[in-house]
Parts: sequence; C-alpha cells; structure tokens
Amino acid sequence: MARSLRRKDSYVKRSGLIFGVMVGGIALLLWAGWHNLRERRLAMQQAQENHVVLVPEKAGSAAQADSQSPEAEAMQMRGKVAPAFTLATLDGKKVSLSDYKGRPVLVNFWATWCGPCKVEMPWFEEFRKQYAAQGFEVLGLADDVDAGKDAIAKVAQKTGVTYPILLTDGKIQKAYGGPDGMDYLPMSFYVDKNGVIVEETAGLGSKDEIEAHIKKIVASGATAAAGGQ
Repeated sequence: MARSLRRKDSYVKRSGLIFGVMVGGIALLLWAGWHNLRERRLAMQQAQENHVVLVPEKAGSAAQADSQSPEAEAMQMRGKVAPAFTLATLDGKKVSLSDYKGRPVLVNFWATWCGPCKVEMPWFEEFRKQYAAQGFEVLGLADDVDAGKDAIAKVAQKTGVTYPILLTDGKIQKAYGGPDGMDYLPMSFYVDKNGVIVEETAGLGSKDEIEAHIKKIVASGATAAAGGQ
C-alpha cells in the first residue's frame, strides 16, 4: 500500500513537472512571438519616420523626373525675393514675413507626420537663441493643416520650439514650391536681411550645414537690431 502511494506521488510529481515545463515552453513561445511582432512594428515605424521625400507620380520624360530631384528643387528659389505672406499662428495672431524686414529669417515648411522635420526643429530653436542678437528668426509653416491645431501644437511642444508656428493656406506652398506645391519635406528657405532667398534646402541636412546657412544670412547686409515681433 505504502509502495503504491509512493509510486502515485512520484507520478504526480513527474506529471506536475512535465506540465510546468509545457506551460513554460508555451509562455516562452508566446513571449518570443510578441517580442518579434513588437520589433517589426518598431522597425516599420522607424522606416516611416525616416521617409524624407514625397514624390507624387507624374508622367513625363527622364528630364522631367530629374527636375523633381531635391537638388533641382533646391535651386528654384535661390537668388529670388522671398514671396510675401500673412498667416495665422496657433493662437490666431496674424504674422507677415514683412514684419521681419531687415532681419535674417529661416522659413521652414514641416508636417506633423514628418520624422526628419522633428529632428531639425530643436536645432532651429537652438540656433534661434544663439543668433538672437543678430535678429535671426525662424518661422515654422505647418504643411498639414488638416491635422488640426491641437496635433500641430502638440508636436511643436514636444520638440521644444518656441518660434512662431504658422498655419498654411495652400497658396503659400505653391508660391514657394511651384504649381504643385511642396514635393519634399522638410523644405527650408534662408532669407537674408534684404528679403532675398540665399539658400534653399530640400530634405534633412546636417546640423553643421544648417548653421552654415544661418551664418550666411546673418552676415548678409547691414546688421539688424534684434527684437521680438
């Protein structure tokens, strides 16, 4: 009888051990599957955020395709007077480019979904403070007004920018980007104190390149007195 009980107890222990191993194995498989899915989602998200260029499908020759490259587009406005505009800020205040006459200004087109835009925005804020004594200002023009003011304000707050964020009207994109508007984001226009676009860039550049462009417009023309809007 005692031997039978010991056998039964040993059998129960073995069964429990086997069951525990099975449960542990299933749990490990589930964790591995969840971890793999999470990594894939993160990779997809990173790939989307790293997407810089938006190229709509257009019929035409190879020459036409070449004219739509970032390098070609970055030459369209250089040397021209920056198109005038008056747009509203997130709190409804009207801001005009002419308000900054005599001051170097960076006009930056960005969007809430644009990962590279969010990379360079804190750099703009840093340089805005660094070159404030030279009157330098940044105007951030939100290209996706359909996202809503709250979403735009949230991104601006998250990136830590305090420079004016303006809501575009569709017309200003065409004035700076051509008949079809902006093909690339971010797009930046470096306007000197005389209102002339000295540099134009399409896509994300390096921090050093951005500062070099800012130094160029800061040095162009007579020194403007620093001040607010």
